[in-house]
Amino acid sequence: MKHSTTTQVPPAASLEVPSLNSPQMRRILASSFIGSAIEFYDFILYATAASLVFNKVFFINLNPSVALFASFATLAVGYLARPLGGIVFGHFGDKLGRKGVLITSMVMMGVASTIIGLLPPTAQVGMIAPIALIFLRIVQGLAVGGEWGGAMLMALEHAPKERRGFAASFANMGGPAGAVLATLAVSAVSTLPNDQFLAWGWRIPFLASILLVAIGLVIRLKVAESPLFLALEDKAEERKIPLMQVLTKYPKSVIMGTLVGMSSYTVQGIMTVWAISYVVDSAGMDRTAVLNIKACGAALTVVAVWVAARYSDRIGRRPVMMVGIIAGAVLALPIMFMLQLGMLWAFAIALFAANGLIQGVIFGPFGAFTAELFPTRIRYTGASLVYQLSSTLGAGFTPMIVAGLVLLGGGSLWIAGAVWAAAFLVAAVAMRSMKEGKDADLSADVM
Repeated sequence: MKHSTTTQVPPAASLEVPSLNSPQMRRILASSFIGSAIEFYDFILYATAASLVFNKVFFINLNPSVALFASFATLAVGYLARPLGGIVFGHFGDKLGRKGVLITSMVMMGVASTIIGLLPPTAQVGMIAPIALIFLRIVQGLAVGGEWGGAMLMALEHAPKERRGFAASFANMGGPAGAVLATLAVSAVSTLPNDQFLAWGWRIPFLASILLVAIGLVIRLKVAESPLFLALEDKAEERKIPLMQVLTKYPKSVIMGTLVGMSSYTVQGIMTVWAISYVVDSAGMDRTAVLNIKACGAALTVVAVWVAARYSDRIGRRPVMMVGIIAGAVLALPIMFMLQLGMLWAFAIALFAANGLIQGVIFGPFGAFTAELFPTRIRYTGASLVYQLSSTLGAGFTPMIVAGLVLLGGGSLWIAGAVWAAAFLVAAVAMRSMKEGKDADLSADVM
């Protein structure tokens, strides 16, 4: 395929990547971070609302415990859609390019979130409201399923080999940064009287999505396409279906990578979704104070991701991630003990340990870790599939499962700790079977 001088790249053997300090690379990293932050703002905003609002607005005909379970079930539906989004957007990202797919996913997310902010309650329109909520959550899941892989690869595939972990982490830092923004937005409107908060206050952060997406699009439209993809596109060869190649040639990478990633998302599902509802509704903690602590925890995750990613460029992805995995296995039950105390300070310590020492350390190198499992021609599909399966199995179902088990267990939190610890033990075993990818040549299949 021929390209104009504005898009043509040199042969793969002489591929050049911009310095991390160059204006072009700064735009790419900013686009990766800000785009990911905006999409995850929308996605995590829903998770926060599922903990505090939707059970009281869209599931009013159920008893409180069942309503909360139903609210978490709609959350899980979005996570179920994420792997499908990763497959669909990954297919087109591997076939047509990373940039256009990222723009499409951002628009989808912004439109869905804005419409959620306009949905009338069940009391006004009946079952149409929760059905529409579920549909829009599916759209959100599809959109975010395509976002992370593309944002991460745009940064990683422009970066020099010795800085790939750091570059890829900008998409990972964008996720918790979006969580900070979403949590602070809900915290701000949660200061309203409860009836006003439930009537219209919670809608404001969702309606703000359209403005954030407009900002993100302006930035993303100015970013150049991945040089590795352009070099691959110049090769005159038949390009097979990416998903089939991922599943038939790299099944171990998908399975083991997913089991490793699940650990981080199990922490997220328990501590930033289920635990928020537990400490507010069962332990009686102040809603605004809890949300502010959650925002601080997400900010700590950003820092932990940054530090862990930088170290992974020096010593490798596996040893850094194993630190977080071991910490998660050891601290699972102590963190549940802190929650059981029912004190705000104990909740803060538990959340900060979970977000910083555990989730952030695993999540920091995870972008580069997944990308280095697959060649360029299927990297978008493969990395997205691993990431989205991890999030679906880890964070998507955990709040619902833990809520049900705690209810059946008479309120004891030890069962939540057992679920947590089991996920990390599985991750430790899976990680031992994985090879280090820090020094892998990602341009091998475009030579």
